[in-house]
Parts: sequence; C-alpha cells; structure tokens
Amino acid sequence: MSGATRYRRILLKLSGEALLGEQPYGVDPAVVAFVAEQVRSVRDLGVEVGIVVGGGNIFRGMAGAATGMDRATADYIGMLATAMNGLALQDALERAGVPTRVMTAIDMNEVAEPYIRRRAQRHMEKGRVVVFVAGTGNPYFTTDTAAALRAVEIGAEVVLKATKVDGVYDKDPAKHADAKRFSAISYTKVLVDGLKVLDAAAVSLCMENDLPIVVFDLDAPENILRAVRGEDVGTMISSKGER
Repeated sequence: MSGATRYRRILLKLSGEALLGEQPYGVDPAVVAFVAEQVRSVRDLGVEVGIVVGGGNIFRGMAGAATGMDRATADYIGMLATAMNGLALQDALERAGVPTRVMTAIDMNEVAEPYIRRRAQRHMEKGRVVVFVAGTGNPYFTTDTAAALRAVEIGAEVVLKATKVDGVYDKDPAKHADAKRFSAISYTKVLVDGLKVLDAAAVSLCMENDLPIVVFDLDAPENILRAVRGEDVGTMISSKGER
C-alpha cells in the first residue's frame, strides 16, 4: 500500500441525501459517478473500503413514523431504500472499474449477499469494495449506528462521514453566522453538547472502541482522498479533544 495513506481500511458513511444532487427525490447519476470516482482513487492506493449508505433520499423511517406510520414498519421501509442506493452505488463503482459487493442485513438473495463479517473482510482483502445496506437489520437504529457497528466489526481504522457541511460546528451554520467549526473535537463534547452530526449511539460505540470519525463535505473534489491521506479536512472526532 502506498505510504501516502494514513489508513489501511476505512468505512465511508454516505447519507441518502448526499446522493440527491440537485434532484428533489431519488438518485442523481452524476453524484453517484462522482462518488465512485473518488472511491476508485482511494482503492487504487491500496486502501480497503467499506461503505454504509443511508436511504433518506427515498424514505426516512423517522419521517414516516412522524406522520403516524408504525415506527418499526417505517424503519424497515427505510432499510429497503438503502438497498436501492447500494445497488446504484455498486453499478457506478463497477462502471468505474471497481469490483464491488453489496451485503445486506436483511435477506434478499436475488440482489445482494447476506452480511457475514468474515466474508466481508475477505472481500476487502481481495480489493473489492463492500457496500453494506439495510442498516443493522433492526428497526430503531440509524444508519450512522450501522456505520459505527460495521466499522468496528470489520476492523476499520476510521469512519469517514461524508455530509453536506464541512465539519462539526458548535451550532447550525445555516442559521448562525457566528457558528464555530471545530478542526478536532472529543467524543465526550459531541455527546454532552448534543451536537447532531451523528446520533449518540454511533458516537458512543466509536468512543468505546477508540475509533476516530472524520466529518467532511462530500461535494468538495478529492475530499475522500484527502481524508484517507490524513490531511486536515473537516472535523476529527476522537479521544484527543478539541482544537
């Protein structure tokens, strides 16, 4: 593996909304192709890549529950939405020349492999990108928590959370012009201050396993590559604290 990289194995968390592009709903093929090219450039350096993708561009379980739908049912619908996104990512990655496997926490054998930890690790060792879909397979857990869980299970060295903002702020930068962005922050401060960049279960799981999280803007070209190289991009959440 190239010495230019900081991490050997990564878990990339993509929100469903990140795949929208300029569309109000669904998947923007240009955005998916953009992500695939970034992932290809990282894999070409010898980095092993796992991806957890959300489903909010198609259906959000919490939103469904808020309109009166049974929460568990809404969450299962959301899990199916992540599978749609995962297949779209697989198609784009393979068109970019990257061998890819979709692994699902809910059986759907005709379209994806069942998630088996050791098989996922073997795929990654062979240079295949693994896209994990259907969250944890359980309602009431977000795909952020699924990302933290899969990262710990496969032995990833970092969670890269790609978002629409360029890091973690002390308050919503869309509403407050004086919002401060952290270049680094501790797990504890994220939890105590209730910063909503990830849900508390995901942050707690990463904290228990001393697994760093990098939050960064997906839209900036080569940000995934920069994060893998250990450059100062976005916000690092770790045990080391604020700076």
